[in-house]
Amino acid sequence: MKKALLSLAVTLGLAVFLASPLYAHTPLCSCSDEGNGTILCEGGFSDGSSAAGVKMTVVDASGKTLVEGKMDEFSEFQFKKPAGAFTVIFDAGPGHAVKIPSADIIE
Repeated sequence: MKKALLSLAVTLGLAVFLASPLYAHTPLCSCSDEGNGTILCEGGFSDGSSAAGVKMTVVDASGKTLVEGKMDEFSEFQFKKPAGAFTVIFDAGPGHAVKIPSADIIE
């Protein structure tokens, strides 16, 4: 009986620990039009982690890849602004992607 209670307590404690938002890291990314023909995106995670090396992709309205790259050591990604509608994809892996349509880019 004591062994079962201890096992249950450990399991519940572990579940609470793993579910704690303190250990979550939500991806964050925003992009702005620099006014010089380029778009600058800045990224990171809600726990303060760097986004250096995170894969970045820019696609057109049909999904065709226009630009591919990675966040630099400052968690920034800059590219030439494409003509027409496009979407920027910050892809840090499964469950950690952010899609930013060109209409949502800060001017």
